[in-house]
Amino acid sequence: MLALAIAANSFAQGVIDVHSHIITPEFVSSLESENRLMDEGFPLPEYDVENHLKWMDEAGVQTSVLTLAAPQPTSADVVRQTNETAARIKKEHPGRMMFCAALPLPDVNAAIREAIYALDTLKAEGIKLATNAGGQYLGAPELDTLFAVLDSRKAVVILHPHRPEPVNRLVMQQTPLAMQEYLSETTRAVSNMISHNVLARHPNVKVVVPHCGAYLPLAVPRMKSLAPVMQKNNMIGQIDWEDNLAALYYDLAGAHSPEVIRMMLTITTPDHLLYGSDHPYVAQQVLTQGIARLKQYLTDEPDLAPFKEMILWENARRLFGQTGKSPLLK
Repeated sequence: MLALAIAANSFAQGVIDVHSHIITPEFVSSLESENRLMDEGFPLPEYDVENHLKWMDEAGVQTSVLTLAAPQPTSADVVRQTNETAARIKKEHPGRMMFCAALPLPDVNAAIREAIYALDTLKAEGIKLATNAGGQYLGAPELDTLFAVLDSRKAVVILHPHRPEPVNRLVMQQTPLAMQEYLSETTRAVSNMISHNVLARHPNVKVVVPHCGAYLPLAVPRMKSLAPVMQKNNMIGQIDWEDNLAALYYDLAGAHSPEVIRMMLTITTPDHLLYGSDHPYVAQQVLTQGIARLKQYLTDEPDLAPFKEMILWENARRLFGQTGKSPLLK
């Protein structure tokens, strides 16, 4: 109990990173056996928990939320192994590591079973969902039963882009996915959920959108302006803009800046912004410099300074505390 109290006290002073990845040997081996190591157009980085913790200590990150990287595993067994490894890491490093569990989509029934096991037994802080799994995009009607389960457990969902499906490999060769298409893919998936009122219909689910909201600050106003025409032509139904957008949170992994944050604030509020690193996909030195730069402009910019502690840790504590599964976050 004393250790937990000490961890909780120090936790309140440290950054919470909601966007970091776990890459297990089982995951890599499965991709090798399926000849899928380059599915996303670039090699997977190595992951080592001790190296991760060392960087966290150097950068002032108290807690990281682990999620499985892309591509999507085809094996439910690999998903289960990854989730159990993440749960073990969390147990071994209380207050330092949390995780959002992967699911074996596009098999919805298997995904529901894994979500229940991960949230109820492994005590995952939430669920990681790919923008699409084999062409099954978020917002698809067949995923409603899964979202009903997530809604019943007030789950946090961390969204992450995967390669679009079907994929244009020529486009991938011309411009690597991470440079542009991942932003389109994220925007596509979230727009699809909004247009199908997924989050308005499942109000207890909160979704973390990666990479500074992708193109949503541009896409949301366009969607709103075109919605009446689309509805008149029976192309979409009514959209509950307020409830759908209220369910979205945004991490700052990627090219954050004062200008980007101000743009994000055109579609959300300061209490929905979160720090994210994208470790281990970005060099640790770059990540450390990025945190220092973030802290500096959140101190120096008068309009953003009031939100500094909210963005660095308070918003994440409140978001993940809603599940009641993380005593350090209450």
